[in-house]
Amino acid sequence: MKTLKYEEVFRSEYRDLHGAHLSIREFLEKIYNEKRLHSAFGYVPPTEFEANLAAQQKEAAARRLST
Repeated sequence: MKTLKYEEVFRSEYRDLHGAHLSIREFLEKIYNEKRLHSAFGYVPPTEFEANLAAQQKEAAARRLST
């Protein structure tokens, strides 16, 4: 949450609570999940990590079916 506060909340002025919700949601979806590298995921963005994981699981399932 430190990143959210420093990169979005402290740098923005919101007109109302609804505007804050929209802005924060957009930050989380477009910046934090798609572009920002995460050390826990091997320095890849969460969306890329999830795509790689899904591909690995699909490949493992295909291998199980072919044996």
